[in-house]
Amino acid sequence: MKSPIDRRRFLLSVPALAAAPKLLVQAAPQLKIRGFNHVTLVVSDLKRSIDFYQGLFGLPKERHTRTLDASLRIAPGVNLDLTTDRPDRTPRIDHCCFGLENFSVDRVVSTLARHGVAKSDDRGAMKVQVSTRDGAQLVYAGDPDGIVFQLQDPSYCGGTGPLGNRCPAPEPSPKRGLIDLKGYSHLTVFSTDAQRSNAFYQDLFGMPIRSYQGPTAPTLALGTVEFMMFTGGGGGRAGAPPRPASINHYCFNLAGFNPDQILKTLEGYGIQAREGQSGPVGPMKHYISMRMENRGGAKEGTPELYFTDPDGILVQLQDVSYCGGAGVLGSVCPPIS
Repeated sequence: MKSPIDRRRFLLSVPALAAAPKLLVQAAPQLKIRGFNHVTLVVSDLKRSIDFYQGLFGLPKERHTRTLDASLRIAPGVNLDLTTDRPDRTPRIDHCCFGLENFSVDRVVSTLARHGVAKSDDRGAMKVQVSTRDGAQLVYAGDPDGIVFQLQDPSYCGGTGPLGNRCPAPEPSPKRGLIDLKGYSHLTVFSTDAQRSNAFYQDLFGMPIRSYQGPTAPTLALGTVEFMMFTGGGGGRAGAPPRPASINHYCFNLAGFNPDQILKTLEGYGIQAREGQSGPVGPMKHYISMRMENRGGAKEGTPELYFTDPDGILVQLQDVSYCGGAGVLGSVCPPIS
């Protein structure tokens, strides 16, 4: 008969037992992201927003028959989606979509389940919803805060067919546009628990850390220079209720980033300088924030340029080399291991 385990051996075994679930989660299969496919904005006036973004960026419009939303093409497989098809119609950044390598709905759903994201008929925290539109299966998942992300094949364009990638040539913009975009740079999320959010996305997607914008503020890499960042959240002023999680802003990139020239262009388009440095920014405003060395920027500051659209949705513009790192262009980031 085996002797009973003694107290000391039992206590030594407890940390290992406690760590076992975490080890199992870390060992779960991961999904490989290629980059951002699109960002979806809920807008109050679809035509006004289409006119605004086409006039500023000259983006062609994908051809489809839906009347409550529109897709503006930045590059093949990279779109900006606008919609009024939400019950509340509250203007906001609704969700982002990742282009996923080896896209398969069954594999995506089973992998999400291994990471605690359960299949559901609706969207929400730690839920995955699969719907069908024009023959394509659309996958929407919620992170621990309920922030929604979509997962599709990298070729997805909101069209027909199993992968949603059958799209005719887009309709050219009626205006040439004033700023030539190259793609997306990043997405910044105000989370209720940034550490938890970072762990969730790293465990699920294997996102390495690209840079730091403060000792406890990593950026998570996806694509070539693209990244996500989780910050903020929690309580505000003393006694104020916790701020709900939300996508705070998204960022486009462009070649030859010149802040003074861009501000001049924005002002010529009717986007005026922000008044004051606190409180709501308001629609059709612009400002520059200097990210200093203590937040991973250049010694003299890394200029980060923001503006708001007609609904007050916050947009950032940076150089195509911007990786959230040091240097004047924010382009100095350590190698990713």
